[in-house]
Amino acid sequence: MARGPATGASAERAEMALYGIYEISKLLAMPARLEVNLAGVLSLLSSFLDMRNGLIALLDDTGAPEVVVGSGWSEATAKRYFERLPERAIGRIVVTQTPLVVENVAYDPLFSEVDFSTWGPRGVSYSFIGVPIKVEDKVVGTLTIDRNWSGLPHFRFDQDVRFLTMVANLVGQSVRLQRLIAQDRQRLIAEQHRLAKAVEDTVRPLRPIAAPTESHGIVGDSPAIKSVLDKVRIVARSHTTVLLRGESGTGKELFAQALHEMSPRKNAPFVKLNCAALPESVLESELFGHEKGAFTGAHALRKGRFELADGGTLFLDEIGEISAMFQAKLLRIIQEGEFERVGGSKTMKTDVRLIAATNRNLEEAVAKGEFRADLYYRISVVPLFLPPLRDRPSDIPKLAREFLRRYNDENATRLALTDEALQVLTGCYFPGNVRELENCVRRTATLAHGPNLTGRDFACRNDGCLSAMLWKSTAREVVPPAGFQPLPIAPQAAPRPAQAPAPTAAAPEAEWPTGCPAPGNCPASAADGKSEKERLVEAMETAGWVQAKAARLMGLTPRQMGYALRKHDIPIKKF
Repeated sequence: MARGPATGASAERAEMALYGIYEISKLLAMPARLEVNLAGVLSLLSSFLDMRNGLIALLDDTGAPEVVVGSGWSEATAKRYFERLPERAIGRIVVTQTPLVVENVAYDPLFSEVDFSTWGPRGVSYSFIGVPIKVEDKVVGTLTIDRNWSGLPHFRFDQDVRFLTMVANLVGQSVRLQRLIAQDRQRLIAEQHRLAKAVEDTVRPLRPIAAPTESHGIVGDSPAIKSVLDKVRIVARSHTTVLLRGESGTGKELFAQALHEMSPRKNAPFVKLNCAALPESVLESELFGHEKGAFTGAHALRKGRFELADGGTLFLDEIGEISAMFQAKLLRIIQEGEFERVGGSKTMKTDVRLIAATNRNLEEAVAKGEFRADLYYRISVVPLFLPPLRDRPSDIPKLAREFLRRYNDENATRLALTDEALQVLTGCYFPGNVRELENCVRRTATLAHGPNLTGRDFACRNDGCLSAMLWKSTAREVVPPAGFQPLPIAPQAAPRPAQAPAPTAAAPEAEWPTGCPAPGNCPASAADGKSEKERLVEAMETAGWVQAKAARLMGLTPRQMGYALRKHDIPIKKF
């Protein structure tokens, strides 16, 4: 049967409405502020409806407007426009929980007290549609539009009302989820503050008591490491989720192990997994397990890490690297303690204390929409920040001796570190932190010529430091990443000859002059025979004792300049 013009127009409008609902649902699912999403909804509505102005108002428990968003308006302008709408009209929508349609507001008693001169030119008729925004059975706001109307029959108010009601339902669901997340966030923040206060109150009386030099494999007694260990001892008593934050190589796995061994779960399994080392499909099978025949190669049932760690602790390293889809799956098991094996339908229960670790800036990732905010608040109940090695230089000798002891045990040798060797190590920044220090000690011990490691045995004294070369190329090509520091090398015992030429920008950097805080950052005066302390004082006097300016003269960063001044005990003159 042939389709008439009216039927064709209705089908086209229905198809457009369906497409509009689809686009609006995608927009509301985006990880952004609620106000931003609502403004986007109104922009999309203007593409699907003949409307002059659109307004979404969310009300508090007293009925007052809490959030008001207008199409193309600022929040203040939108609120003023909402206040000009008749209270009786908005009240009817809220009280009756039904849509309100006014074909011509000039003849409706609800709008009898409205000054229409603020709406537009005289002689123009306006229509008004308002629908309630509901969460469950309660009205939490209104969605209203108005349009220029001349009484022409092409406006189908019934279809517009149905379309706006569906949009309002989607908005209501988004509001409900946002409020649930906000409540959960407030609860987790309050719990975090409570635990932090408990840690502070408990740690304060313990501070005079000296901590052991080594605790659960963690070597060091600097103030920075003592502070973290104090918190670990307190946090370990609970079953709370912990997020270990810190640069790569700071020993996050060791601290996770220490948390487990100090906890009531110490006799249960400690299971660990690096999330960045596996693709998403393999990661799901590793964490949740799989049933026999779930995929090609699944010849037998396999338990996942959550199941293996039941009753104990699960350590997830590099958690900031998991995909958005897998974040949703991980959130469910953290919230509910339930999961299904890959290829299975049986819901499994697990009791696991989760410890996560990352070197990423998760707050920035959440702001960019790369990491779910709800998962962030779930894993960051108690964040512990691990200090980089450059913030605990007094621990370097102890760590170096420990790494050399392990090397001696493994290789049946009796190598020892001289004071000169320790001086070289203490003068380095070690961007790779403890891991890089261990590699440096092992490499030097492997290539040592005698029973004692001296300053000349280290690669940095022979222009062979791989980290230094990496910094050289990085400094010439790109801006170094945040938190990366160049390697300052302690001066050699013998001064460099005064006639030795200094490297220039045009010449290749074949050598790294003694006393330069970083490769590529050595001033021309480094080869003039002056000591490093004399050059620092000269630069500070030239800069009028302004540290940042002196750093530029020396070709250093302000942080490096401050380190050099402290190393040589140079007091800062103040004028």
